[in-house]
This record gives sequence, C-alpha cells and structure tokens, in this order.
Amino acid sequence: YISDVVKAYHRRAFDDFKRYYHSLDLLLIDDIQFFAGKNRTQEEFFYAFEAMVAQRKQIIITSDTYPKELSNIDNRLISRFDWGLTVAIEPPELEMRVAILLRKAQAERIVMPEEVAFFIAKHLRSNVRELEGALRKVSAYANFHGRDVLTVEVCKEALKDLLSVSNSQITVENIQKTVADFYKIKVADMYSKRRPANIALPRQIAMYLAKELTQKSLPEIGDLFGGRDHTTVLHAVRKISGERQKNTELNQQLHVLEQTLKG
Repeated sequence: YISDVVKAYHRRAFDDFKRYYHSLDLLLIDDIQFFAGKNRTQEEFFYAFEAMVAQRKQIIITSDTYPKELSNIDNRLISRFDWGLTVAIEPPELEMRVAILLRKAQAERIVMPEEVAFFIAKHLRSNVRELEGALRKVSAYANFHGRDVLTVEVCKEALKDLLSVSNSQITVENIQKTVADFYKIKVADMYSKRRPANIALPRQIAMYLAKELTQKSLPEIGDLFGGRDHTTVLHAVRKISGERQKNTELNQQLHVLEQTLKG
C-alpha cells in the first residue's frame, strides 16, 4: 500500500489510486505500524477506509500492538480501528509450528523429516516469520556445505546463534513436556497411573532421559513422575537403554529428543 501511494505521488495518479482502492471488496493491511510518520499514506488510507466502510466492505488490519498503543498514527485512524473487532493472535502451538514448517518445506521443495521440524519448532516459538527464516537458513546452510539430507545436527550448526538452551537448563519438567509433545500425549500422563502402550513407553523414555540428562537420583525422579518407586524408574532406564541398542527407530527418536533438550 505504501509503495502504491509513492507511485501515485510520483505519477500524479491519485485519481486512479483512489478508484482502485475505494472499489475493493476486501482490503488486508499487514503491519500497519509501518504507516507511522507517513502522513500522505495515512491520509489516503483514511479515505479508503471511509469509502469501504460506507459500502459495507471488509478491512482486515494487523499490527504488532493494540490500536490505542500505535505511535505516530493519526487519531482519526486509531478511532476507526477501534470500531472493529480486535483479536490478539497468540504464537502457534508446537504441533501447529511443526505443521507450518512441513508445509513451508514442501512448498519450497525442501525434504524435511518430521523430527527435524520438531527440533526447530521446539526451539523457535515466537512467530511464523521466525520459522520461515530458520527454514531458509537451514536449507541454505545445507546446500552451501553439500549436505543432501537435513538432520538435527545440520539444524544445530545452522541455527546455533538462535538456540539458547543449555544443558544446565535441562529439568525433569522440561523433559516431560518435550517427550509429551513429541509423542502427542498430555503432560499429565507422565504422572498418571494409566498404562496403555502409547503412554507407558513415552513415560519410560522420559524417565530414562531424566536419569541421563539430569543430576536427579532415582527416588527423586520417581517422585516427579507421580510418586513412583525408584525401582520403577530403574526398570524404565534399563528397558529403554536395552531397547535403544536393538531398535533403530527408537534410537533415532531418543537422539532427536536429546538434541532438542540440549539445544
């Protein structure tokens, strides 16, 4: 929109500009905070806003703050923004972030395993643009270094300036949340007495990782898993340790979880 205002100004073609924008059925303006200080742009948008509202057309506006907190924006515009429905858009949940990354990768014809998308999504949580930037950065890094396959290791190298989690920050609670997210179960299942396979195995994996990645004792880990006995934790640690040696898929999943937790 700003670019069109500038073009109209240089070409002295504001009549054409107004004719176009006043006739739209829908107008979407992203990041309207960038209108700040641009008086002619704000003036033209005010007239477009008035014309579209009079015709009962739709206008959708996004910004990085609430209307009343916008700075260097004409008060006439801010008052009209308040006419509409204001909705806060929260950062996407982990599952949605993974889905977004996979969809973006597919659109860019980038082969991205789901565990790699999980690793990126787990560490980058603020917004979709950050995810898109990370995807491009990882892809460019892999191409530059001749890596044919995107792996967690490649992601760690490419995004090392963005990853801030360290080993000292790993807690049992963080392990429980990460494992629950990975296997798509509830964190509450880590403490429950339920024993179906889709819950029991992730719970045992979380116990194993708690023993491997924290300084907690077996009794302390048991307490954090719903007051379980230390022998239950020991059984889980031995079972997962043994299975890891034989089960390639499980070993890969554990590797992804470890790399995700370590950052």
